Amino acid sequence: MTARLLDPVPSGAGRLPHGFRMEPHHHTQGQLVYAATGALATTTERGTWVAPATRVTWTPPGFPHAHRGYGETDIRLVAIPAGLGGELAARPRVFAVSPLLREILLTLTGRPETRPGAHDRLRAVAVDELAETDDQSLHLPEPRDDRLRAVTDRLHADPGDNATLGELGRAAGASERTLSRLFHAELGMSFHRWRTVLRLHHGLIHLSAGRSVTDTALACGWSNPTSFIEAFTEVVGQTPGRYQTELRRHPR
Repeated sequence: MTARLLDPVPSGAGRLPHGFRMEPHHHTQGQLVYAATGALATTTERGTWVAPATRVTWTPPGFPHAHRGYGETDIRLVAIPAGLGGELAARPRVFAVSPLLREILLTLTGRPETRPGAHDRLRAVAVDELAETDDQSLHLPEPRDDRLRAVTDRLHADPGDNATLGELGRAAGASERTLSRLFHAELGMSFHRWRTVLRLHHGLIHLSAGRSVTDTALACGWSNPTSFIEAFTEVVGQTPGRYQTELRRHPR
């Protein structure tokens, strides 16, 4: 990923239209990116992370990345000095947003600093909160093998495609056994798991845009809403309905 240096690190709040793209870049400081509404995808050479309004994305200093917004995105950007962010991982991560962390992020990006050092103290509390929070990443790794990329590109274009791995392999010029091995070797997961995460990425995007659970399930390739609800709950930790309810509580 060819990325330009973007310093000083952008901070503050802004509204992004649906489909907005920020080209690959990196910073000398770390950055927290929070979508108070909408959803934001962060892509690196290691794959893509999707963060809806119940999650915040951490990108460490010097790590090339790009962003894409889904829905009208109320984006909040908080720079974290390299020394302060040392307690966080040296790779991109996505964390659940606690009520306290949400208020900190909104304050840092929505209010002027009224007392010297107030924002520095809030940033330190934010890092403390994140250091105690489990990783909530919906990480979708991307392959380098051309045969595997042919398969993943096809599914990216149509996550509802229900072709079997054998059928996908015939189109890509590889056997089902070879592709299965490559999924585990390059991506660290089975084909079924990778496709499920891909579909959940798209499901989060559809739900953030206000589509119903049923419409989202069918658009993303599930045979019925129940199967989608079960998969979503297992990975995200809450039902799609609960997720949409929490989205409506967030500031607009």
